[in-house]
Amino acid sequence: MPKKAKPAGTGKEEGPVPCKQLKMEAAGGPSTLNFNGPSSLFESLISPIKTETFFKEFWEQKPLIIQRDDPALATYYQSLFKLSDLKSLCSRGMYYGRDINVCRCVNGKKKVLNKDGKVHFLQLRKDFDHKRATIQFHQPQRFKDELWKIQEKLECYFGSLVGSNVYMTPAGSQGLPPHYDDVEVFILQLEGEKHWRLYHPTVPLARQYSVEAEDRIGRPTHEFTLKPGDLLYFPRGTIHQADTPPGLAHSTHVTISTYQNHSWGDFLLDTISGLMLDTAEEDMAFRAGIPRQLLLQVETTAVATRRLSGFLRKLADRLEGTDVLLSSDMKKDFVLNRLPPYYEGDGAELSTPGGQMPRLDSVVRLQFKDHVILTVGLDQSRSDETQDKMVYVYHSLKNRRALHMMGKEETECHGLRFPLSHVDALKQIWTSAAVSVKDLKLTTDEEKESLVLSLWTECLIQVV
Repeated sequence: MPKKAKPAGTGKEEGPVPCKQLKMEAAGGPSTLNFNGPSSLFESLISPIKTETFFKEFWEQKPLIIQRDDPALATYYQSLFKLSDLKSLCSRGMYYGRDINVCRCVNGKKKVLNKDGKVHFLQLRKDFDHKRATIQFHQPQRFKDELWKIQEKLECYFGSLVGSNVYMTPAGSQGLPPHYDDVEVFILQLEGEKHWRLYHPTVPLARQYSVEAEDRIGRPTHEFTLKPGDLLYFPRGTIHQADTPPGLAHSTHVTISTYQNHSWGDFLLDTISGLMLDTAEEDMAFRAGIPRQLLLQVETTAVATRRLSGFLRKLADRLEGTDVLLSSDMKKDFVLNRLPPYYEGDGAELSTPGGQMPRLDSVVRLQFKDHVILTVGLDQSRSDETQDKMVYVYHSLKNRRALHMMGKEETECHGLRFPLSHVDALKQIWTSAAVSVKDLKLTTDEEKESLVLSLWTECLIQVV
């Protein structure tokens, strides 16, 4: 566990913000979400707040509560997932732990009420009705098309994995104790009402989940009730707890989360190893051995610290002067585990090349750009000591929706690899609205035709 940081703020206790100060009437225009593109989707999700305002004032900084008075949007939210959906989902073979958790908050602690093996709807409903237990459904986008559609667009928008969980809680009950998460959280209230309390973070922008004792968290900074069509956002590290008010119907909300292990620190860890290896090839000082018995020392010596500091400065200087593709592992992990593009029907356009086959006199453009990444790495097909660098093109067109965010990596990473000499031509295709094949930065016409044919066969480009 990381050392706890001091609570943010002045240290003075402040009363919760009354929800009437947070209420916003929905602006005019369409009530449901706009799927014209990733930016349009996110803008409609947080409407009436403008995207610029959101990232300037709220993102990674403070909670945002949008309480809307919009019956059409409330109806749309209710269609995303309902308690009544559980019966048909259970008939498809759901399992405790993997797909569903049953729990309740008792005396400030989470009590798990899972059974073993397969989930039976009648038992699930009995725990819900009689034990007042919360039902947590993991990653419903695997089964609910509209959530797949939303989260696929959000993964394109953020460039980060986007997961979700649905929480169904009976009246007068609470599922989880006060805690904070390691993800940015967007909560959509789908059915009924949920009473929320938010608190100052003890670990701002936390890197891991943690339960907090109620006597440590002080008074809530925000206290409010969400109704269908309302949205709540809060940054990772925000301490929170929620309960369904007594005497009312059950509550259902979906938590959409992103930016897990997606910080500058993570990016630096991913970048610096490749940068260091490249530098060591050119600078003998990086290849020189460390002093004898350095690893046996209780503390790092001053001499070693100065040497390490000097090496880091050299790496920083090299980094500032490079335009080489970086962060191969984070890119690969993202594309390997994300959702495939949303489609209706059989999705043939993701697996079968369409349109005219590209030739030397063709003009081509990249398609599914938000689902394709370009990176440089060592030739993974060779195990000898003379591994050359290759350009890798990875994509998520063939990813399996059923495995999304389930902790099971795809059996293979889909894509292509090319010699490093192809990197400039690939960048041309990536950065141009359309490019002539004969103008690609490759030595021979055969290389140009071979490159575009490979990309076309993988359904990554089309002739225009």
